[in-house]
Amino acid sequence: MRVIHIVMAPLVLMLLTGCLYPESRLSKNQISNQAQLENVQEAVSKYKEQEQGLIPIQTKPQDTPIFQKYLVDFQKLKENNLISDIPGNAFQNGGVYQYVIVYPEDNPTVKLIDLRLADQLRSLQFKIQRYQAKNKYVPYGSKVAKGVFEIKYEQLGLEARPTVNSPYSDKLLPIYLNGKGELLIDYRKDLYDFLQKYEHNFQTGEDIRYILVNNSPFVPAYSPPYTIENGEPVFMSES
Repeated sequence: MRVIHIVMAPLVLMLLTGCLYPESRLSKNQISNQAQLENVQEAVSKYKEQEQGLIPIQTKPQDTPIFQKYLVDFQKLKENNLISDIPGNAFQNGGVYQYVIVYPEDNPTVKLIDLRLADQLRSLQFKIQRYQAKNKYVPYGSKVAKGVFEIKYEQLGLEARPTVNSPYSDKLLPIYLNGKGELLIDYRKDLYDFLQKYEHNFQTGEDIRYILVNNSPFVPAYSPPYTIENGEPVFMSES
């Protein structure tokens, strides 16, 4: 049995310090997200050719969650004259996306993190931290899976269970707590849909989040690992 291990709160706080999206700057997002993603992908591929296999990434701690670990370093792309400007939808240019690389060793592929999810998590994490500081315990609710718990949202002054809008669908995804009092997003709804829609050969014990990565522009950021049992997604810790 494998145990969920997530380092959530420090990463969210680090990513989002001062993270605001002024309306005056969002006009830069008029170019399609797909076009900007393709432009960065082409630049990353050329950089790898020029630099004998190296890829343009920022250095992150070794224990950074896998889908947030390899952030595209736009400065390196600019220094190699592979881009003239940072994409308008990128966080570094006032946009709402963080550009990341998956499969860095074999097939460096550029994907996106929707930082609006992280904004919501950051706000809720602050509420939980304040509650914990005042009451000396985390507002854990019912157990969802091993190491995964609902949030007693009423104790935080919330009117409904916290959710975020999925970057993959119109679904609302639940937000839960792990055993360290850190927040995570539950992508099982999307995973189930993708497992039904796309061909795959996942086996129990394998991380099925890659079906989301391989069939969309986004990575499932701030999530625990999942595997498959009887054709359905389950938390890895329960397999």
